[in-house]
Amino acid sequence: MYQALYRKYRSQTFGEMVGQEVVATTLKQAIEQGKISHAYLFSGPRGTGKTSAAKIFAKAMNCPNQVGGEPCNDCYICQAITEGSLEDVIEIDAASNNGVDEIRDIRDKSTYAPSLATHKVYIIDEVHMLSTGAFNALLKTLEEPTENVVFILATTELHKIPATILSRVQRFEFKSIKVTDIQAHLAAILAKEGIVFDEQALAIIARRAEGGMRDALSILDQALSLSQSQEVTLAIAEEITGSISLHALDDYVASVRQGDSLTALAHLQTLFDQGKSMSRFATDLLHYLRDLLIVQTGGEDTHLTAGFSANLALAQAQIFTMIERVTTGLSDIKSSPQPKIYAEMMTIRLAEEASVSGTMAELPADLAQQLASLEQQVADLQKQLANLSKQGVTVQPVSRKPQAPKKYRLDTSKIHTVLQEAMENPAQARENLTRLQNAWGEIIESLSGPDQALLVGSQPVAANENHAILAFTSPLNAEQTMKRDNLNAMFGNILSKAAGFSPQILAIAQEDWLSIRAEFSAKAKGQKAPETGTKEASPVPENFAFLAGDVEIIND
Repeated sequence: MYQALYRKYRSQTFGEMVGQEVVATTLKQAIEQGKISHAYLFSGPRGTGKTSAAKIFAKAMNCPNQVGGEPCNDCYICQAITEGSLEDVIEIDAASNNGVDEIRDIRDKSTYAPSLATHKVYIIDEVHMLSTGAFNALLKTLEEPTENVVFILATTELHKIPATILSRVQRFEFKSIKVTDIQAHLAAILAKEGIVFDEQALAIIARRAEGGMRDALSILDQALSLSQSQEVTLAIAEEITGSISLHALDDYVASVRQGDSLTALAHLQTLFDQGKSMSRFATDLLHYLRDLLIVQTGGEDTHLTAGFSANLALAQAQIFTMIERVTTGLSDIKSSPQPKIYAEMMTIRLAEEASVSGTMAELPADLAQQLASLEQQVADLQKQLANLSKQGVTVQPVSRKPQAPKKYRLDTSKIHTVLQEAMENPAQARENLTRLQNAWGEIIESLSGPDQALLVGSQPVAANENHAILAFTSPLNAEQTMKRDNLNAMFGNILSKAAGFSPQILAIAQEDWLSIRAEFSAKAKGQKAPETGTKEASPVPENFAFLAGDVEIIND
């Protein structure tokens, strides 16, 4: 029966452990010096060697032939622990044995002396899955440990372990394994298996494993299953991991570098048609830009393609800007239900910024000559000013008033239109406002952080089919809201689903809204005032008409 690579090449000694040198050295020295504690806690990401280290530690402390803290792996005890058949070393999965009764059973049996081994070892994997009652039962055992009984707890979620347990164990933190270490280990395994491989393919697999050796070996197993000739090629690694091919990234970055947004969008569409994930594309693009920086600063070029060499012409400042843009785009892509649209927006922005940078870089050939001419003109003007000063002529500097920053101007005509429609058809106006108010909570919850923060201090006050008036307590928030085109689009989309109509935002400060509404109301009342046809005669004589406003009439 075929044995998976991660089982076949599981570490059997501390020396075989990859990327956990500190943990391995500490445990070996504890064996050599005979300083074996009663309880240990191994924590860290999945696939980093926690359970393997626990088994190696159990073999080393019980092996009669151990040398330098390493087990011999030849004696009966070592082989039995490796096979899982030694009754003195018990491995328990806490995910399926997480009750109080199971832990009480362990506590009762731990009082019995080991039959063959020197130490009785309990390896409890995924210990964070234990219930509260089970942790309390285990705590009693850890408080009063039986001699020659060792508990090794392993977990991927350290924060779920009670503090009372943490204070009674020795903690060892397993780190994510470096990409280079994973790649070297995969190469060594394939060399033992006699399988041909591509270094770049192993680099992609190692990067996709995200620090876990078990994940890397599982991906490698899939790649070998896909290969017809038992060969790990770059194309197979890209297919298995869903990564974007290096040639596709070369072409995409070349189009962006040239400011050709249409070609860049065409490359993006090709990747989308191939079923590639847009978040994976953005992630791989970040790694590609990072590699450009590394090679520019003298690092090793692992790509070795003509397209990558051509893209090294990008300025470092431009690459930094692109990395910031892609990082922002990646966040939007992951959180959006339409990731392709945000990937296209990111592509257009990258190309436009590259086009602007290219324009800035096109300096005239005779720039030095022009600068020298300007310097000469400035020197001549300084001499003329000095001569005028000697002749007693003073030159007054021209004072210029600083220009005030441009402020956003509210289009009051649109607000007047909403108010006019409300006056003409009050029932429809109330219905529109009610629909908007009922959907307001859903709108706020659907927006992202910055957009949500802007609208939290506002409230809908009027609406028609085309515009929704939002009154803000902060005038600055109202101004910023009107400047965000994407917020207007998202607002319309959300409201269309929630309320059945899609108006645009008219953001206005609360004070301005009250003022405009009062002015409109006064004007409307003046227009509706009934005309009597005859003007009431003034009691003030015609010759004293200019005093009419200051005279108070009292009826006696």
